[in-house]
Amino acid sequence: QVQLVESGGGLVQAGGSLRLSCVASGSGFSINAMDWYRQAPGKQRELVAIISSGGSTKYEDSVKGRFTISRDNAKNTVYLQMNSLKPEDTAVYYCHAEVSIGRPTYSYWGQGTQVTVSS
Repeated sequence: QVQLVESGGGLVQAGGSLRLSCVASGSGFSINAMDWYRQAPGKQRELVAIISSGGSTKYEDSVKGRFTISRDNAKNTVYLQMNSLKPEDTAVYYCHAEVSIGRPTYSYWGQGTQVTVSS
């Protein structure tokens, strides 16, 4: 089993910054892509940013230039640095990882962390 635990959410004023972290724990696994999703009240969950095992990144258009995804493979951790936050960034942010345990690949989710941006 693999567990993903997020941290770093909170309340921040518009224009401020937050850094989310997500640590994967368990044994006998390797992590492929890791990504961050978010879900605002009444909306569908959307992909915010993705980082491959090799470090390639992609971003949702509304966060380009403001958010940066990174990972520390030695620590099985992915980060999301969020700058110039806007009220519309308010959502529950979820960490997601594609994990290989032997040959099979599995999808894991964290429990979510609330980000609230006040105007």
